[in-house]
Amino acid sequence: MTNAHSPSLLVEPRDALIDVPRRIRLAHFAQEETVEIRASLTRADGSVWQSRALFTVDANGALDLSEAVPAEGSSYRHASASGLIWSLALISGSEGVRADEAIDARTIELEATGASGSRASATLMQQIVGEGVSRTEIREAGLAGTLFRPAAAGPHPVVIVLNGSGGGINEARAAVLAAHGFAGFALGYFQAPGRPDYISATPLEYFAKAIEWVQKTLAPTHGFVALLGQSRGAELALLLGATYGRAVSAVVGYVPSSVVHGALRAGRPGEHPDAPAWTLDGQPLPTVWDNNRNADWSVFNSTVSPVRQAPSFVSALQDPDAVERSRIRVEDIAGPVLLLSGTDDGFWPSSAMADSIIERLREVKHPYPAAHLKYDGAGHSIQFPFVPTTRIVKPHAVAKVDLTAGGTPGANAHANADSWPRVVEFLRAAILLNAPL
Repeated sequence: MTNAHSPSLLVEPRDALIDVPRRIRLAHFAQEETVEIRASLTRADGSVWQSRALFTVDANGALDLSEAVPAEGSSYRHASASGLIWSLALISGSEGVRADEAIDARTIELEATGASGSRASATLMQQIVGEGVSRTEIREAGLAGTLFRPAAAGPHPVVIVLNGSGGGINEARAAVLAAHGFAGFALGYFQAPGRPDYISATPLEYFAKAIEWVQKTLAPTHGFVALLGQSRGAELALLLGATYGRAVSAVVGYVPSSVVHGALRAGRPGEHPDAPAWTLDGQPLPTVWDNNRNADWSVFNSTVSPVRQAPSFVSALQDPDAVERSRIRVEDIAGPVLLLSGTDDGFWPSSAMADSIIERLREVKHPYPAAHLKYDGAGHSIQFPFVPTTRIVKPHAVAKVDLTAGGTPGANAHANADSWPRVVEFLRAAILLNAPL
């Protein structure tokens, strides 16, 4: 029996911000027909990504991806409304060094083909820059960054976005935050215009200047300036919150560190990984690697590719004296703290370090909300949702060494989708805490 209507592939909404959940459905295919859906994405860097899933439609020739389990041979194997998106895999070209941070709209082409030869297609558009959001490059006061302002008139609360050891300026995350009512200031501190090429001996005063510039120039709502950092950027965000107190209204740390580290893979050529990354008042901050009795660099320096470097960081945490000397004094943060981690982090043990931060805040009865979103089986690459999560191994942006971030595509996709709305809600709640009585 064949349905009288033409087969259709429906995407709702078809064109929206990247973090908006989509509903993908099939309709009007032959009764209980096997249908293959293919997805294809060509990124701004020219790289091509594809995924596929096989399904059997129901007696009405219909199917909803949020409820349907793909058959063997598909790119993913459990019901997922966004499965065709997060399971997209690189098939040709080379992914740009910071392709995830690009703000170009992403167009995903979908095509469904039934066993009988029936076909249907649709286009799914993911916007990074929301309608009315403005973009301004900031090259003043010695700063390098990009500011995204919401469409509505200000003032707005401000979130400063800090990248990790890859450097650069993470425009995408700042842009998506702007669509949610925050002024997103993606701040570069190395490998950015006018900034050094390496993380080595970066002065914390640079970030104090950025916070001061934000307060004077943007006049944020209730003076609200939050810091959101990823990896080394999370270490930095916590460190700045602990150093500058009330100048920082809230901290969000993606896969953070509880201790201060050296330059690691982002330092100057020939510089040892334990060389200082951060200075204050012209003095280097103590790192967990300094005079560490248990540190084992062997895995970090492994020549077996890809490198899973986390065990080296675990070894460094086994020296309690070194940990205490280098511990970020999170109890001095004068605002709420939200941490996110994956239990299979291949870079460093972010879950264990985030746990220790929360434990410390509880010990001192920290007067502000503090939470840790821990995602079982996820790795180091947690970001906003509905992006490909299949590239577990990537070359480090500075060192060019192939590193495994850990996790699985499915676990990483779940972490992205679950955490992002909670991050936005956390920031909104933090604004209220910052409001005058």
